[in-house]
Amino acid sequence: MKIGLLMLLVLFLVMSPDGIRRSLAARPSIVNIGAILRFNSTIGGVSMIAIQAALEDINSDSTILNGTTLKVDMRDTNCDDGFLGMVEALQFMETDVIAIIGPQCSTIAHIVSYVANELRVPLMSFASDATLSSIQFPFFVRTAPSDLYQMDAVAAIVDYYRWKIVTAIYIDDDYGRNGIATLDDALTQRRCKISYKIAFPANARKSDLINLLVSVSYMESRVIILHTGAGPGLKIFSLANQLSMMGNGYVWIATDWLSAYLDANSSVPAETMYGMQGVLTLRPHIPESKMKSNLISKWSRLSKKYSYSYLRTSSYAFYVYDSVWAVARALDAFFDDGGKISFSNDSRLRDETGGTLHLEAMSIFDMGNNLLEKIRKANFTGVSGQVQFDATGDLIHPAYDVINIIGNGMRTVGYWSNYSSLLSTVLPEVLYSEPPNNSLANQHLYDVIWPGQTAQTPRGWVFPSNAKELKIGVPNRFSFREFVTKDNVTGSMKGYCIDVFTQALALLPYPVTYKFIPFGGGNENPHYDKLVQMVEDNEFDAAIGDIAITMSRTVTTDFTQPFIESGLVILAPVKKHIVNSWAFLQPFTLQMWFSFSTLFFAHRENTMSTLGRGVLIIWLFVVLIIQSSYTASLTSILTVQQLDTSIRGIDDLKNSDDPIGFQVGSFAEEYMVRELNISRSRLRALGSPEEYAEALKHGPKRGGVMAIVDERPYVELFLSTYCKIAVAGSDFTSRGWGFAFPRDSPLQIDLSTAILSLSENGELQRIHDKWLKTSECSADNTEFVDSDQLRLESFWGLFLICGIACVIALLIYFFTTVRKFLRHEPPEDPTPRPGGSTTLPDERTPPKNGQEKCNCRNFISFLDHKEPPKKKQPLSLTPTTPLSNFTALEIEGPVRTVRNGSVVDI
Repeated sequence: MKIGLLMLLVLFLVMSPDGIRRSLAARPSIVNIGAILRFNSTIGGVSMIAIQAALEDINSDSTILNGTTLKVDMRDTNCDDGFLGMVEALQFMETDVIAIIGPQCSTIAHIVSYVANELRVPLMSFASDATLSSIQFPFFVRTAPSDLYQMDAVAAIVDYYRWKIVTAIYIDDDYGRNGIATLDDALTQRRCKISYKIAFPANARKSDLINLLVSVSYMESRVIILHTGAGPGLKIFSLANQLSMMGNGYVWIATDWLSAYLDANSSVPAETMYGMQGVLTLRPHIPESKMKSNLISKWSRLSKKYSYSYLRTSSYAFYVYDSVWAVARALDAFFDDGGKISFSNDSRLRDETGGTLHLEAMSIFDMGNNLLEKIRKANFTGVSGQVQFDATGDLIHPAYDVINIIGNGMRTVGYWSNYSSLLSTVLPEVLYSEPPNNSLANQHLYDVIWPGQTAQTPRGWVFPSNAKELKIGVPNRFSFREFVTKDNVTGSMKGYCIDVFTQALALLPYPVTYKFIPFGGGNENPHYDKLVQMVEDNEFDAAIGDIAITMSRTVTTDFTQPFIESGLVILAPVKKHIVNSWAFLQPFTLQMWFSFSTLFFAHRENTMSTLGRGVLIIWLFVVLIIQSSYTASLTSILTVQQLDTSIRGIDDLKNSDDPIGFQVGSFAEEYMVRELNISRSRLRALGSPEEYAEALKHGPKRGGVMAIVDERPYVELFLSTYCKIAVAGSDFTSRGWGFAFPRDSPLQIDLSTAILSLSENGELQRIHDKWLKTSECSADNTEFVDSDQLRLESFWGLFLICGIACVIALLIYFFTTVRKFLRHEPPEDPTPRPGGSTTLPDERTPPKNGQEKCNCRNFISFLDHKEPPKKKQPLSLTPTTPLSNFTALEIEGPVRTVRNGSVVDI
C-alpha cells in the first residue's frame, strides 16, 4: 500500500507542470527585500506603515508565495546630506536583498540606481524625478507617477487660465532642478514660460527665504509654482503670508508635496492652514475601491503599533503598499518558472590596491534579470488602481486631482489625466471607458477660491513697480500723417494710433511708464518690417502705430487685438460718365438678337391647341426673363460709373505687364512679390497721395502706373480728396492693425482686452472720427455728375436709328405715291353709250399728254382726294341675260342691270 502511494506521488511529480515541480523544489522559506526611506519625513513614515501593512497581508495570504515568508529590512537615509545618504545607501547594498523599496529621494535614487544596475537588484522607487528613466537605469522601476506628468498637469492649469508667464521657486537639488526643467518644457509646448527661476538650499535660513520672496514680489509674474519638500515649503507659505503675498492678485500652485503632507497629517496647525488659503495643489489620483477602504480601516491600528499615530494614509502609502505586492507577485511567478535566489561576487568590485572600502562585500543577484522581467509584466488591481507598466517603465494612466485649499480643508475642483492630457471634472476612470478626446473646448474646472478670498480669476501678472521705462518704437510717417507722425513743433508723437494706445493704456489697472522713440527721419515712410524686427531683437519693448498684422510678423512677435480693419485694395481711375451713344446694344451679343426679336412677336399667331398653349406659356416665361435681363443690364450700363481700365480685381494685375504702385514702407510690396508672384520690376514705390494721383493720371503709357495696391484705411483717406479715382473690386486680404510686443508679453494680453473695451464703449469710433473722418469730394469737379441721372448722349444712337427709320419710311412712301400718281387717270362723269349702255365711273380715258400728269396742283389734289381701295368690278347684265349662265363665284359682289333707262343693283 505504501509502495503504491509512493509510486503515485512520483508519477504526479513527473506528470505535473514544470512550474509546480520547480516550485516545490526551489522555494525558500524566507525571502529578504530592502527599503531605503527617510524615517523622519512624512512620506517616510507613511511608507513604513504601508510596507508593514503589505507584509501582513502577503504573509497571511496562502495563495501568494506558497509558504515563503517575505521580510523587509528598512534602512534610514539622509536626504538633506547627499554624501551621508550615499554612504548609508551603499552600506545597505552590502546585504543580500533581491529587491529594494525606495529610495524616496531623487539624489539617493540616482546613486543607488547605478549600484542596482551593477548588482542586478530591482529598485521599486516612488521618486518622481523625471530624469530617472528605465533607459539609463534598467533596474529602476517607478511605482508612482513621474514629474513628467505632474508638470504637464501644472502647465495645463497655467494654460487653462490663460497665464503666459510664471515664477518658479524650488529646492536646489536633483528633485527641484529636474522638476522645474520638466515644467519649463511643458510650459513651452503651450507657449508659456518661466520668467523667473529662484532656487534655495534645503538648509536655507529664514532671512534667505525672506530675501527670496521679496525678489519674487518685484517680478511682474504673480503666478508662483512652488516645488519643494514639506518642511521648506510650509516655511515659505508662512513668510509669504507675512509679506502680504497671499492676497489678491497672487496665484500659488504647489506640487504634490503639499497634498501628501495635508493628507498624511491628522492635525495641521490653524495658522499653517490660514497662510495657505486659496492655494492650488496636485494629488496623484487614487480611485475608490474596497481594497482602499480595507487598508484605510486598519491604518489606525498599524500607525499606533509603529509609533506613527499622527499619520494618516496618503497617495504615497497606496503606491508603496502596491510596490511590495508587485514584488511578491513577481517572486511567485519567478519561483513558478524555476527561479533560484543566489548571489555571486563581482570581480570588478575587488580592491586590488588593498584599500579598506570592502566593495567585494557587494554581491550580484544572479537571476535579477528574471525577477525584473516578472516585475515589469505585473498586471493586477491594487489599492492605487491598475498596477501595470508601459513600454517606458511608468505606470499606465497617470492622473492627478486638482485641489483647492479652503478653510480648514481641501476641495477637489477637477482632474487631470494623461489619457486625454486635459483638465476635466469627470473622474479619470470614467474617461478610460470612452475614446480619448483631446479638444481644448472640453476642458473645465469647478470654481476656485483664490488667495484674498476671491472667486475672480487673477490676471496673473502686474507691471512691476521697479520696472524700467518701456522703449516704444513709433513710425515717423511722411504721408498720411493723420495716423501717426512726429509733431515738428513739440517733438511729441501724435495721430490716430497714438490716441488709441494712450486710451487703452488708461484702462489698465496698473501704471505703465513708457517713452515714445520715433522710427524714421520723417522724410519718407519707414519700413515697418524693420520696426517689427527691432521689437524681436529687444531694441524696442513694443511698437505702436499703423502696423499691419501679417503672417510673417506674427511668427516673431505678438500683436494686440486689431483696432482697425485693414486689407489690400486696388486703386484705379474712373470715367467722367458714360457717353456711349450705342450703350443700348451692349446688353445682348450678336447671338442674342434673334431672341430679342421674339419679344415683339410672341403673341402674333393664334394658338388653337392645348399643346400649343403649353409651349406658348413656357416661351412667354423665357421672353419675360430676357426682357428683365435686358432692362437690368441696360440700367446698370447707363447708371454705374465704369473704371477707366479693364481692371476688375487682382487677377487683372497679375495677368498684365504694366507697372503697379505701392506705398513706401508697406507690406504690399512683399505680398505682391511672394504671394501673387508679381515681378518686382513692375512695382513702383510711391511716397505721398500727390504721387498716387499723378501716377494714376499719367497711366502706364506715360510713365505712371495702371493701378495702386494699398491698405484700405489709407485708401479711404485718399479718396476723400481725389474723386477721379475709385476702388476696383473688393479687398483681397483681410487683416488689421495692431500693436507689436515681444513674444508672450502679458502687456499684449491686457492691451487687447482694453482695445475691446474701447470698441464696445464707442471710444474707438470717436477717436476714428477725430482723426480720420473723411469729407466729400470738392464741388469743382463739374465733369462728374450724378450717375443716377440719364443724359441725352446716352440715347443719341437710339434716336438716330429711329430718325433714319422714319426718313426711310417717308422716302419709300413718297416714291410709292409718286408712282401711283403717274399711273393716275382723272375721273370722268358717266355718259350713256350708244346702244343704251352707260360708261361706268371706273372707266378712264388716258390723258392726252404728260403735262396734265405732272401738274403740281393735280398731284396735291391727288394726295388730298386719295383713291379708295379697289373693289371688284360690278357685273353688268341685260334684262335678257339669264342668271343661270353664271356660277356662284362669278356672281360675287353687287350685280347691276339696266331697268327703265337706269342702272340698278340686283
